[in-house]
Formats: sequence, structure tokens, C-alpha cells
Amino acid sequence: MAIRVATDDANSDRRIAALAALAIGLQVIEAAIPSPVPGIKPGLANVITLVALVTLGWRAAVAVTLLRVVGSSLLLGTLLSPGFWLSLAGALAALLLLAPLCRLYPVHLSAVGLAVAAALAHTGGQFLLAWTLIIPHPQLPLLLPPLLLAALIAGVVTGILSNSVLSDPRMQRHVRNPPTTGTG
Repeated sequence: MAIRVATDDANSDRRIAALAALAIGLQVIEAAIPSPVPGIKPGLANVITLVALVTLGWRAAVAVTLLRVVGSSLLLGTLLSPGFWLSLAGALAALLLLAPLCRLYPVHLSAVGLAVAAALAHTGGQFLLAWTLIIPHPQLPLLLPPLLLAALIAGVVTGILSNSVLSDPRMQRHVRNPPTTGTG
């Protein structure tokens, strides 16, 4: 992986666990905040996913994300509910898109670009699951444009917050510079 930082396995596991715990905490806090539109949240825990992606690599981002989805659903009492499956579908869609895009960071794509792409994929994954299995109503696609707009806004906010965290001088020793050769 082009942006993976070489660390020993135990240290990497501790970092993944710490990031997952932080992401779970953010998701639980966010779930307690009322939303004017049901189902639309800023996705602050995704900042942690991007930090994991940039500092530890894509596999670590997958681990943090899956631990967050399962852990927060256990704490919120939503494991195996439709909300859990929607969250998992969105997370998997975002991770699948981040796999090729993470190679473009930071030369061709910033954290904001990664976050916007992930937010749009997340919404797309959730929408496809909802439309095919949960609410297969023919009028449901009418909700897609406002949902994608909300995802765009949330992605920009998440990306700005991620950039802020990643550019913090205390984080710089964990962020790897882009590879100098094409073999990264």
C-alpha cells in the first residue's frame, strides 16, 4: 500500500484498537444527537477511518470501520437491525471505493477528496440496500439527489476535519510521504 506506515504488528493492533474505540465513541455520541432529517448524520466517525487509512493503510481502515460498525451497533442495541445492515452496506461501499483512491493521496487527492468520495459511496451503498431489500418502492429514487447532496456536504466537513487532524504537527510523524517511485 502506497501510504502504509511500517510498524510492528502489536503496535499496529494497538493503534487500530484505539482508533476503533474512538470511532465507536464518536458514532454513539452522534447517534444521540437529534437530526432534522431522519437518517442523515455528519458521519464524524469517518474522520477516524480516514486517519487510519492515511496513517496505517487500507487494511487498518477496514478493521477500524468494521469494528466501529459492529461495536457501535452492540452499544446502541441495533445489531442485525435494518440500521445495522444499512450502516454496514454504506461502510463497505465506501471502503471499496477508498481501496483504489487511497493510492492517489496526497499527490492527486486530498483528505477532502477521499472523504467526499467515501461519503458519496456510503450513501450509494445504503441507498442500494434500502431500495433493493428494505423499501423497494418505485418512488424511492426521488430521495437520491437530496441524500447525495447531504453526503457531499458531510464529506466536505469530514474531509476538512480529517485534514486538520492529519496536518497537526503531533500527527506528522505518523503520516507517510507519498512514494518516490511508482512501485509504492
